[in-house]
Amino acid sequence: MHPLILLNNKRQARSGMINCCIFAPIMKRLLRIYLLLLLFVAGLPAMRAQVPLNTMNPNGTMRDQYGNQIDPATQPDNLEDSTQTNIQSIPPKLYMWTLSETLGERTIIPADTANLDFQNTNLVEGMTGHYNYLGNLGAPRLSRIFRDRPAVMGDFFLSPYSSFYFGPEGQKFTNSNVPYTNLTYYKAGSRINGEDRFKSYFSVNANKRLAFGFQFDYLYGRGYYANQSTSHFNAGVFGSYIGEQYQMHLAYNHFYLKMNENGGITDDRYITRPEEMEDVGGNQYIPTLLDGTSNRNKNMQVYLTHRYRLGFRRETTKIEETQDPVARRRAERDSTEIPKDTFIVEEFVPVTSFIHTFKVERTQHRFRSNSEPEDISALYDNTYLQEGFSNDSTTALRMKNVLGVSLLEGFNKYAKAGLTAYVSHQFSRYTLMDMTPSERPRPQQYNEQEVYVGGELAKRQGTLLHYNVNGEIGLAGQAIGQFKVNGDVDLNFRLGKDTVNFRARGHVSNLLPSFYMRHYHSNHFAWDNDLKKEFRTGVEGELNIQRWGTNLRAGMENIKNYTYFNQQALPAQHAGNIQVLSASLNQDFKLGIFHLDNEVTWQKSSNSAVLPLPDLSLYHNFYLLAKLVKVLTVQLGAELNYFTSYHAPAYTPAIQQFHLQPEDDQVEIGGYPIVNAYINLHLKRTRIFVMMYHLNAGMGNRQAFLVPHYPINSRLLKIGISWNFYD
Repeated sequence: MHPLILLNNKRQARSGMINCCIFAPIMKRLLRIYLLLLLFVAGLPAMRAQVPLNTMNPNGTMRDQYGNQIDPATQPDNLEDSTQTNIQSIPPKLYMWTLSETLGERTIIPADTANLDFQNTNLVEGMTGHYNYLGNLGAPRLSRIFRDRPAVMGDFFLSPYSSFYFGPEGQKFTNSNVPYTNLTYYKAGSRINGEDRFKSYFSVNANKRLAFGFQFDYLYGRGYYANQSTSHFNAGVFGSYIGEQYQMHLAYNHFYLKMNENGGITDDRYITRPEEMEDVGGNQYIPTLLDGTSNRNKNMQVYLTHRYRLGFRRETTKIEETQDPVARRRAERDSTEIPKDTFIVEEFVPVTSFIHTFKVERTQHRFRSNSEPEDISALYDNTYLQEGFSNDSTTALRMKNVLGVSLLEGFNKYAKAGLTAYVSHQFSRYTLMDMTPSERPRPQQYNEQEVYVGGELAKRQGTLLHYNVNGEIGLAGQAIGQFKVNGDVDLNFRLGKDTVNFRARGHVSNLLPSFYMRHYHSNHFAWDNDLKKEFRTGVEGELNIQRWGTNLRAGMENIKNYTYFNQQALPAQHAGNIQVLSASLNQDFKLGIFHLDNEVTWQKSSNSAVLPLPDLSLYHNFYLLAKLVKVLTVQLGAELNYFTSYHAPAYTPAIQQFHLQPEDDQVEIGGYPIVNAYINLHLKRTRIFVMMYHLNAGMGNRQAFLVPHYPINSRLLKIGISWNFYD
């Protein structure tokens, strides 16, 4: 290697060390201040929550005081010490839910207390390794499983950061009878090239109906290769009011994502054939294509959904476990069933809901390259504004209102389903760079209006059959000619001693590609396209047999005018039809304390030149699961990820997107297993894991890439710890 290159890389490394040394004390002080603030808020006596009247129905279904179903898995055990003496405090009970963005429908989800596979909760490649990514924590990613990819790129610059960024549908709300706090910390590597992530979530009820909280998420990946560090930040507040007639959810989130770009390493042989290359002194000194290049994304979102329900009151008979502490202790001591109390109560039965949802979102994107290579044509085909330096920026502002009216299911024996109708309006303003070189450039603005009408027919109550059909059609503005319809049905029936669940899904859509696929202006990429609407149809079936540990999915999707980034990293459309067939089998085996979880996915694209996909993806997790003592659960095992070779999408920093590989740089990715070994410990309210990531580094064919020319991290020790506090 040329001495100047080596000297430059060493200077970069020393600069990174200095930045880390300066940053670490500041970060520690911020975390101390934050923890003190968190403990202060959690201890406010005015925030002591009241006990919700959770009831257990005779069929074993846990519901809150308003009849909303609670997942029993989210009910923590009563807090008792080792001497079996009851702690004189309120036993903690909580449940969480998410919302559908359009109408704000609630979906109960398990609380984040699962002890299995905790080691994978911070992996950018996902829980079962489905994603290709650039190697560092918080880097852009793209799913290899086509059905998991979003159909349209609404959040164009943020969708590749799905391991960190989330929209309103990803916001978690909590109802609890005591303040609930979760603190989670992940750590890997050293202070020079390692990674850290700190997450916190706090929620408290002011009373049975009103709850609010805040969350904090900070990620810092220094990077094991030059010029690839990431620094992401999210802070948000949220609140909910769940009354009999009025219900409201409000959330505010602010994201700031920073990422340095290196364009990939200059020669893959530094990874695949290091004996053929000059020793540079470590991965952090391997030459990369770019230096002084970065992407910055800021996102602010405010989301409000509320509804007012009209109905009537009626008397009903309820059966509950007795709340008499003497009778309950006697039943526990004698190992008998807890006595039941029967009484008549008056309940509110909702009939009609009036719904309003409001969302405003502002996104800013900036790409800077302070020192571009002299031979810039090796990276970019065009330069429109200035040589040797790029400073690209764009801003998007979107405001959306939805008004709906809903006839609710279940208010009488003939109302077997709920029916909802709504109208939505979205105003969008996009600001792009002026492509005319001048001393005083004038940003160009594009305004778009979209008006849709939609409806939903849904049956969510009961145990045998559920279904949901929703759709919308455009009436004005950019929405004219656009429509989408989604439907799903699930059926539960007995098969011997098992309960079998069958689900069927289908969709039809005719949607215009996102704004930034049609318009974008920058130094090296510029387009104003007249793209056609993308027409998609798809069907899928799913079979679940819980006792056997079996999940089987199979489906087909047909796409006309498939929109993608071509080999020049420019938007393009395939005029014909592309079909994608897929099938997945999840099968778990258990023998005593030994477990083997398996996932096998097969998929086939009818046009691999336009839509390349791996034919086969495998995930296997072998572990033993046991309790060493009464309160300590141990999971010890190893997992393997593997997919067959294919021409995986490449990545271009200047547009922050994945695209087809260039004609003169075709490489295959895959055919290389990634093996991780780990141990998980779950002690009451604490979870801990230790993982040796990429245990097989340097073995086999050494093709340790998920994206062309972006190697994944070498063998790396990762640890994590998560605490739940119920006070």
